[in-house]
Amino acid sequence: MGIATVAVYSVVDFRSPFVKEADEAACIGAAPSRESYLAKEKIIETALAYGCQAIHPGYGFLSENSEFARMVVDAGLVFIGPSPQAIALLGDKVASKALANRAEVPVVPGCYDIIRDDAEALAVAEDIGFPLLLKPAAGGGGRGMRIIASKEDVLPALAACREETRKSFADDRIFMERYISRPRHIEIQIIADQHGNVVHLGERECSVQRRYQKVIEETPSPVVNDTLREEMGRVACKLAFEAGYTSAGTVEFILDQEKSFYFLEMNTRLQVEHPVTEMVTSLDVVELQILAAAGEPLPIRQEDVKMRGWAIEARICAEDPARGFLPTTGIVTRYAVPSGKSIRVDSGIIAGSVITIYYDSLLAKVIAYGEDREEARSTLLSALNGCHIEGLITNVDFANAIVNHPAFAAADLSTDFIEDHFSGGQPKIPPDPEKLRYMVIGAVLIYHTRRSLVRESLKPMAALVGGPPALLRSHHYVVKVEDDVFDVELEWQQEDERWTTRVNNYLYEVVTPEFEYYRRRLKLKINGTYQRFRFQYSDNHIQGFFCGIVRTFEVYTPKEWNLTRYMPREKKVVQENILRCPMPGIVVGVCVEEGAYVRRGDELIRMESMKMESGIASPVNGLVEKILVQAGQTVETDETLLTFRLS
Repeated sequence: MGIATVAVYSVVDFRSPFVKEADEAACIGAAPSRESYLAKEKIIETALAYGCQAIHPGYGFLSENSEFARMVVDAGLVFIGPSPQAIALLGDKVASKALANRAEVPVVPGCYDIIRDDAEALAVAEDIGFPLLLKPAAGGGGRGMRIIASKEDVLPALAACREETRKSFADDRIFMERYISRPRHIEIQIIADQHGNVVHLGERECSVQRRYQKVIEETPSPVVNDTLREEMGRVACKLAFEAGYTSAGTVEFILDQEKSFYFLEMNTRLQVEHPVTEMVTSLDVVELQILAAAGEPLPIRQEDVKMRGWAIEARICAEDPARGFLPTTGIVTRYAVPSGKSIRVDSGIIAGSVITIYYDSLLAKVIAYGEDREEARSTLLSALNGCHIEGLITNVDFANAIVNHPAFAAADLSTDFIEDHFSGGQPKIPPDPEKLRYMVIGAVLIYHTRRSLVRESLKPMAALVGGPPALLRSHHYVVKVEDDVFDVELEWQQEDERWTTRVNNYLYEVVTPEFEYYRRRLKLKINGTYQRFRFQYSDNHIQGFFCGIVRTFEVYTPKEWNLTRYMPREKKVVQENILRCPMPGIVVGVCVEEGAYVRRGDELIRMESMKMESGIASPVNGLVEKILVQAGQTVETDETLLTFRLS
């Protein structure tokens, strides 16, 4: 658009891609967001100092802060977003529900008055019935929300909600509504100008969530037909019009199993998942935001909006699915992302990026397009197979497992999808046997080639492109993968430069192997179809990643196997009298005293990391012997927090 940009950044973000991509950049403070990205005055002063005309607030931080929007306007700048009044109205969940009622937009049954005290909380809960949902009046992203199953849970959950939402949004107002089980989360993207024009850009399905935060998003929704889309779009536009809304925004609904929809909330900002809408409509949502902020009329009418094809997005986050999606930190040591005409990657990191405890865990978004849903899904799983991040634990393989899951392929979705189909970050169903055999082939080829090249004194990995050394044409290996054992035969066919591979009597033709040593990515053509893998090599143990399957492959010659399988395995000893920190973060509270008797599951420490507050429970029954941390202290993963004296 020919608009020059100035990026503001904190001291720990000086290497971030957005800093380099902007025309100019200004450091505005220290790592804690209150000293930088939440420092309203600093941001406005910087904009004025650089001669800026407008401020775009991005996805988070101050993007839905009405006070900041008002300060921007008062400073003579343009806020690229809705008016301060609209942000205040729609950002308040109670006020927005009242507006929805006036606009005749269906809402979930509940009590939308603020809960004043414990007695009122119990009375309202009894009136609504269980299960119910506690929700903050301010903010979003799932923070401060709790599902309540019984009367006994109301007061403890209410206290936790108030504390979390107070720290996240400086607002501890809570209300209650009925919890609708197994809904779909459907949202409508709208765009409005300053001339009273409002159009919608179709819906997005965002049902695959953890902790009320989205993991996979797609458009269109598999269950929304033209009639339902038209009706949901109509009421979304009506709500925005009634609020005097301008700019891009998202009206979120839940869809029950009878396909009745209810207003959830409106996000008065650009959504993280907006790329899927852009891919199917060929519209640039940010460009439309800027045009609307500049006072231009929308260049499109509702009849101009056409949805073509399908797009699916996976959020890549610094978190450990095996540990309840706890945040992770570290330095990105290796980083490679896929590319292609049907693939888009929006990334906030590069190799060398430092991931800290101070900000959201989102690292990148991988988006894939297809003519239909299955093509988009296949493209996305291939893209995720080619996505490689090392240096810290991420959810990239977990997201891949979701996209590969039969229930996701069948579009059998709800907000309970992850809970229904995954446990400890792993699918509840066994891996696809064919895909596991593909991984066996890849692991054996890497092991065989390295072993052969050592014997032939050639350069490492060179033969993976041109075939094996001339003296090594056929070999036999045994591969152990957890409790499974695979018998593998390799034979090199010189005339057409391919491998004939037999895995437990399944025959495969493997052509054109290609291995990127630095990025540890392997590309194979197996029975005519290209497949991408990641492998990490350590002697005869090779860890493989493919289609969300993560396994360690032990590769042996038949002689080695006969010796190895009888060797005793060491058992890991767990020291149970220590409470270790499950994630890096800041201690916000110690809930117990030395000498106190605690039971397994009692909350002992509260921590904050990546904008999320979590409680750490006791793993044992026993006496608290020594507390080694205090509120305000920064701690690292596996650091000892306290010790127990076990009876």
